[in-house]
Amino acid sequence: MKVCIYGLWHLGSVTAACLASVGHDVVGLDADQNTIDGLKQGKAPLFEPGLDDLLQSGIAKGKLHFTTETAVAVADAEVLWVTFDTPVDDDDVADVDFVLSQIKDVLPLLVDGTVVLVSSQMPVGSIRNLEAFVRENMANKRISFACSPENLRLGKALDVFLKPDRIVVGVRSHDTRRKLETLLLPITDRIEWMSVESAEMTKHAINAFLATSVTFANEIASICELVGADAKEVERGLKTETRIGPKAYLSPGGPFAGGTLARDIEFLGVAGRAKQLVTPLLSSVQKSNNEHKNWVRRKLHENFPELKGITVAIWGLTYKPGTDTLRRSLAVELCDWLVEQGAIVHVYDPVVRVLPEYWPGSVVSYAQPLDAVNQADVLVVGTEWQEFRQAAEGLLSVASPDLVVIDANRHLQTAVLPLGLKYLAVGTLSVNEV
Repeated sequence: MKVCIYGLWHLGSVTAACLASVGHDVVGLDADQNTIDGLKQGKAPLFEPGLDDLLQSGIAKGKLHFTTETAVAVADAEVLWVTFDTPVDDDDVADVDFVLSQIKDVLPLLVDGTVVLVSSQMPVGSIRNLEAFVRENMANKRISFACSPENLRLGKALDVFLKPDRIVVGVRSHDTRRKLETLLLPITDRIEWMSVESAEMTKHAINAFLATSVTFANEIASICELVGADAKEVERGLKTETRIGPKAYLSPGGPFAGGTLARDIEFLGVAGRAKQLVTPLLSSVQKSNNEHKNWVRRKLHENFPELKGITVAIWGLTYKPGTDTLRRSLAVELCDWLVEQGAIVHVYDPVVRVLPEYWPGSVVSYAQPLDAVNQADVLVVGTEWQEFRQAAEGLLSVASPDLVVIDANRHLQTAVLPLGLKYLAVGTLSVNEV
């Protein structure tokens, strides 16, 4: 099937590479020449394990091409798959108009019968907006729209795309469904067909549920710390309750970061407020999550009332493991705060080589994780990279016995506890208080 992937950052580059790998003829379209130049060389615009190899394989087989020329890209496309990563500002407000304008600009160039499949994160009602635009401005154009909510995870995107639990698709007609079956069946036959609005709403509901689950688990964990309970044991009690289940998103740990979950909470809030609907549960999720961002800071102050001159080692700076992006990273936010407090900050990350330009000389990057801990008073796990577990086994070779380890998600628990160091995690007392 001939497919144009429109918008080639993380979502788009993964979608293009994966579709080519299952046999479709794919053209990737993006206005940014630097992005296109890199993709033509098999280099993704950001780090994602295995993606560069998959891009290079598709190019070598002649199944994958990239261009900035819109007319060339869409000339014979049967499906235009819209994959822009919707921009979001620091207040979790998405720039929906940017994505809508990109789509509207290309519509006149599409051939009759093209299916426009939107996976960019957009508020419910966006497809209806586009359909109205076509009716009002291109009445004789035969274009159908569909929605398949983005479901990727940084660091695991290829597996999620090629081995999905299921794919959610919202369509208007049987004809659109048949075309999209041809597109998607090489990936999976587990397709949940529904209305367009239901598909749009499904994405909001999933992210809102996950965000609510994270904040619920962390509020329970905070109370556990106060009363001497262990939140991991409480988690086990919850998950063995048949009405909840073993896969429930209830692990105590750090707050959710990035714009994805918060963006959908905001989308739902806007939709509710537009109709004067009060949603107190959803409205409290972001407030709870923001409060939990202070957990590491509270633990630092409990152990070091005056942070000026204290040396803090941070392992991991990226938004999450398996990516090289720093935007909306909680570890970066923590470093910003530590600099304001006058702390000396040592950092190590497996993939980050260039620190933010605005950080002064008090933030020093190291080539090895243990080097960053040398002479440190406290070690904070910022991002849970797998290699840190092995590195933690050697902490006593470079650290003093008084080193405090702050590890919200218990990533290093099995490696650090046998060392006798003071170890702090969300939802439990420190080891020297048990």
